[in-house]
Amino acid sequence: MKLETLLPLGKVDPGLRAPEKALEIAKVASDAKIVEELGYDSLMVEETKDDPFIVMALAAQATTTLQLGTAVAIAFPRSPTITAMSAWTLSRLSGGRFTLGLGTQVKGHIERRYGMPWHPAGPWIREYISAVRAIWDCWQNGTALDIRGEHYNINLMVPLFNPGPIDFPVIPIHLAAVNTVLCQVAGEVADGIRPHPVCSAEYIEKVMLPSVREGAAKSGRDLKDFKVSIKPLIATAPDEEQLQKKIVDVRARVAFYASTPAYAAAFEFHGLGDLASRLKILSKEQRWEEMPAFIDDDVLNLFATVGTFDVIGDKLIARYGKVATNAEFSIPISSEADMDTLRGLIRKIHAA
Repeated sequence: MKLETLLPLGKVDPGLRAPEKALEIAKVASDAKIVEELGYDSLMVEETKDDPFIVMALAAQATTTLQLGTAVAIAFPRSPTITAMSAWTLSRLSGGRFTLGLGTQVKGHIERRYGMPWHPAGPWIREYISAVRAIWDCWQNGTALDIRGEHYNINLMVPLFNPGPIDFPVIPIHLAAVNTVLCQVAGEVADGIRPHPVCSAEYIEKVMLPSVREGAAKSGRDLKDFKVSIKPLIATAPDEEQLQKKIVDVRARVAFYASTPAYAAAFEFHGLGDLASRLKILSKEQRWEEMPAFIDDDVLNLFATVGTFDVIGDKLIARYGKVATNAEFSIPISSEADMDTLRGLIRKIHAA
């Protein structure tokens, strides 16, 4: 299993939540160097408070072997041409180390945060990814650009705006997914999926991957190099006392995810539909402080990997080793001892 991490390493456990504030942009290069030195395979960045393509450009210039990617950039607010250009530039800058991770976002954010009309996400992202690939094909091979679809009609590419071929034109595209529709689309047109943290290993194995295979069969694709990159919910600490504090945070995170309709399928699969419905009501009533109490230890351990540093590596391997090719994992770093601990955990997971 290959290991990924998010910036910033020293502030939060990546995977528990998005950063509370924007990244310290001036430190991206030095942090990326640390990630590479620690032995990570990949450095990813999510789109919350910073432009992920700018962050990846800074990381690309500071590293030489580290794989880089967006996990994920939101597709629909950007035209396929804009996204194609950003990825093309990053592939050239990084020497072929860039993966384009895309997400669809939910209806409320598309309409009310981005000010755009909503369309069903599955057909839309399928057409979007196909358009991005067609644009790359035009730039690399001179193929006539003639995209005609329900959402995009793109047929103009004059020399002034054509960047031309590059040395690393094969850019993997990974798609964030929870439901079966997006998993099928990923199987049809993408190179990997990024299950949401709320997706349990059993849900990935029994719901998501069969849907990926169904999509691949529709388009006659080979899934030999298909990636499954997870961002697991993790509660870990050096000792039991500190672990209990982490568990409080993760319990609240599971409650929040359960209240979100877009993730209902992951809870319904485990017979927790009534719990999700109850927490949805509480969230609408803004009763956030009451919600974590509904997540008992059984539910917590179903969705989160919990353990001290000495056992967390083994627990992650046991849970995800058969369903994932890549896993996002880190611990907070505040000392050289923390660095050594993390190096050891990385070696353990790599060895497995």
